[in-house]
Amino acid sequence: MTEFPAQPLSPLDGRYRAAVAPLTAYLSEAGLNRARVEVEVEWLIALTGRSLFGTSPLTDADTERLRALYLDFGQAEIDWLAEREAVTRHDVKAVEYLVRDRLSTLGLARIAELTHFACTSEDINSTAYALIVKRAVHEVWLPKLRVVIAALRALAEKHKDAAMLARTHGQPATPTTMGKELAVFAWRLERVAAQVEASEFLAKFSGATGTWSAHVAADPAVDWPVATREFVEGLGLGFNPLTTQIESHDWQVELYDRVRHAGGILHNLATDIWTYISLGYFAQIPVAGATGSSTMPHKINPIRFENAEANLEIAGGLFSTLSATLVTSRLQRDLTDSTTQRNIGVAFGHSLLALDNLERGLREISLAQAVLDADLDANWEVLAEAIQTVVRAEIAAGRSQITDPYALLKDLTRGRRVGAAELAEFVSGLDIGDAAKQRLLALTPATYTGLAADLVR
Repeated sequence: MTEFPAQPLSPLDGRYRAAVAPLTAYLSEAGLNRARVEVEVEWLIALTGRSLFGTSPLTDADTERLRALYLDFGQAEIDWLAEREAVTRHDVKAVEYLVRDRLSTLGLARIAELTHFACTSEDINSTAYALIVKRAVHEVWLPKLRVVIAALRALAEKHKDAAMLARTHGQPATPTTMGKELAVFAWRLERVAAQVEASEFLAKFSGATGTWSAHVAADPAVDWPVATREFVEGLGLGFNPLTTQIESHDWQVELYDRVRHAGGILHNLATDIWTYISLGYFAQIPVAGATGSSTMPHKINPIRFENAEANLEIAGGLFSTLSATLVTSRLQRDLTDSTTQRNIGVAFGHSLLALDNLERGLREISLAQAVLDADLDANWEVLAEAIQTVVRAEIAAGRSQITDPYALLKDLTRGRRVGAAELAEFVSGLDIGDAAKQRLLALTPATYTGLAADLVR
């Protein structure tokens, strides 16, 4: 078979690249290496800023030129690292060599030996991963989730009074409004979004086995836990003071479980909207030039919601694997987390792709109120709940002698259709107060929505 080496194996880097491209700045291999360079550079600035080992604080100009190593990180650095890693067979060591090489170019060779000082690879990696995941979540994933939430809120407000038949267990049930049902999803997602936003992003910087041994050997007079805490927190991250060689990844497990939880809610949304489209409650707005079916010209397939559903399942599976794998490490260190973490971007990519599909899908549907009205008008028996509840209240108030109103309504409505006229005749003959009777006679399936509209507001 002919190989196509220039073609991406993952659809995220091919067919769907445009939708997930914002994540590549952070969660790609290049994004990770740029963050590693950032950590190495900022550690140099921190060490010299404390005037350790005979150094003095860098000038503003030198600091600016040093930070340009990661701020201007580009293809030249990507290629340099690829060539060096082919020799070192160690990705973080290649980054250290890159920084050392550039220090000579910048006339800062005097501080070259402080590059990667007292660090294990996991000090650099845990900090770099915390940086890129935090940025990807706060600058890409959460904003996209909030776009979907905003679309749901807008639809909920627009359709807050749009009465529709509820379908508990798939059966006709007490009416609600489309706006209220969409508001439920917005409310659920808002809660999880707040939890994701409040997530911790932790790093460790305590050496080979988390004991600061090399640090103390180099200069026992320095309070290294304080110095490294200030360094990590200065990068906008949380500090984990008690670790093995690796940062324990518990914050990642917590984050990915929350993102997976959001994905579960979104999956529920996708399948519900798909079902509403199937019932005819929503019509899909035709897109000029688009083909719904390759053979049936009349069709507009709900592909946005189906694609979202599938991608959320893939993302959820990956996030579950990340959580299950990253929560454990053999003794002080094993490398199972290394390959696992390289798939963080894949998990977020499928999740972001699902969000993109949902955002587009929600813009391409239109409520078919006539279908909702017809459905309600064909199911007057859903008022049985209201009637038997009002009768119960009348009995409690001493205005009725009816016994077992539930059984009375069950005999009338279960397993059969009851029309408006038949229900009105039944209510008229009830032994209840006149005010209650008139209230029930005025009720229709379309007006039996309780506080649904108010709940949206």
